[in-house]
Amino acid sequence: MSPRTIELELATPMVDAQGKVRNIPLGVAAGPDDEFGAEHMLVNIGPQHPATHGVLRLVVELEGESVKRVIPHIGYLHSGFEKLGEYRFYNQIIPLTDRTDYLSPMANNIAFALAVEALMGVEITERCRLLRVIACEMSRIISHLVWAGTTGIDLGAFTPFLWMFEQRERIYNLQESWCGARLTTSVARIGGMIADVPDGWEDGLRAFLSDFPKTLREVDTMFSRNAIWCGRTQGVGAMTAAEAINYSLSGPMLRASGVDYDVRKDRPYLGYDEFDFDVPIGQHGDVYDRYMVRMEEMVQSVRILEQALAKLKPGPVDVADPRISLPRKSDTMSDMESMIFHFKQVMEGVKPPAGEVYFGVENPKGELGYYLVSDGTAKPARWRIRPPSFINLAALPKMCEGALLSDVIAINASVDIVMGEIDR
Repeated sequence: MSPRTIELELATPMVDAQGKVRNIPLGVAAGPDDEFGAEHMLVNIGPQHPATHGVLRLVVELEGESVKRVIPHIGYLHSGFEKLGEYRFYNQIIPLTDRTDYLSPMANNIAFALAVEALMGVEITERCRLLRVIACEMSRIISHLVWAGTTGIDLGAFTPFLWMFEQRERIYNLQESWCGARLTTSVARIGGMIADVPDGWEDGLRAFLSDFPKTLREVDTMFSRNAIWCGRTQGVGAMTAAEAINYSLSGPMLRASGVDYDVRKDRPYLGYDEFDFDVPIGQHGDVYDRYMVRMEEMVQSVRILEQALAKLKPGPVDVADPRISLPRKSDTMSDMESMIFHFKQVMEGVKPPAGEVYFGVENPKGELGYYLVSDGTAKPARWRIRPPSFINLAALPKMCEGALLSDVIAINASVDIVMGEIDR
């Protein structure tokens, strides 16, 4: 049932036992009297509330402390990215992807580049492929660190937040030294990357990988067997495998319910099938299993990063086609043909052939898909996003039914939404 349908149902006049219509003022009552004569209450959580993880408004119908239903209201951050993209060159769209899921911008950049390259039939270089794997797995780690840290705050634990954000800053330092930005990276280009990593960068990543597992063990010690944490998360917001599939969940939300599906394994891209890593699967589909899945995914990301660094060899990061990749600056300033290609790239953009493509990747929050329709020009005729946060959020009313009010905070946090890709 869609949030809009639920909203319309709430707007329907309610009838008492004598058949008289009762006018229910918003925020006062939302249901018929129960056997004790108490009315259901409507409570607003958000849109300006830290526990809603963005400008999400939750209208909660309560019977005492028990939740009868939850109605998510979205649209407070609407940005129109998909329509904006239809008026920009393909490489100019990449900064828009930063601002959808702004907690894993590099992964978004790369997913979009992969979609356009699939439309064009472009084969990237080996070094570019491995650097993209590294960027995607770093994005997975920093996104899960934000989730685990802020969820801890939502449930009353502050210290692990500091531990995890300290490690997140180390990856942000690596991102900044690579592309000059910490949050809005725009690191990918059609056919390559913005630049190769600087000298010594790989050693910095290795140093992070050697220390980071210690932080994960500390968080595991603090949370995984903590009576308060277990009491607030185990058996809360549970979704069966059938329900998770029915709601089209993906990522940790789906795998926590026991469904073994990961795009990196089931529809490999960037050569993920060459890497040795496990896909963690939960059993109960509750908030606790979602926590455990994300924690284990960070462990597996460390494994992938170590393997990618071992395989990384010197070489070009851009395809050797001046119609796709910009010539080197030194060539542009000294060679007439390179100058012409540079001018045409900047003024006219990359032009994929007419056609359409859907490309999905395993982003930290679930399957992120980009659908592109090309009419043969330098701008897409249509660009649509399949955002995991938007689809996963649709299951929130189902997960919250029968829970306590305090559980709504834990359940909403466990979905791991970011409003940039919901109000895209």
